[in-house]
Amino acid sequence: MLRVFDTAGKEVVFQGALDPHTPVGQGWLRASHRKLDAKLSTPYRPFHTHDEVEALTPGVPVDLDGEIWPTCLVVPKGYRIGLSIRGKDYEYDGPAAHLSNMKYPMRGCGPFVHDDPDDRPPEVFGGTTHAARRAGQGALSAVAGD
Repeated sequence: MLRVFDTAGKEVVFQGALDPHTPVGQGWLRASHRKLDAKLSTPYRPFHTHDEVEALTPGVPVDLDGEIWPTCLVVPKGYRIGLSIRGKDYEYDGPAAHLSNMKYPMRGCGPFVHDDPDDRPPEVFGGTTHAARRAGQGALSAVAGD
């Protein structure tokens, strides 16, 4: 996710479609769905096929291509822009927002959560994955741990 921090290091959040505390930009990519469509992908806009599961193998790095959607924002002098790569959903560091017709409290991703035990069984998704940027390249690699 793309984030902005003020001069004191406090995150600046924005009103999203539903959630009042969203970062500048965010996206989701399950590493096992990293396969790209070579015809539809461009250097700045990868297109994932989501037509097969490519599980991570512990200790074996794989490249991941993710998209950061364009945005238009003027960041004041002294503020910082940060890119966060996480193995879980973004969570706003303040009180959650609530809407009467939404099942879940909103913590920065609106009502969207990725914690269903059937879709994310702990025996598959409960381990550690390490992300690293290769020196001199913009590519991001993921390595499944334990």
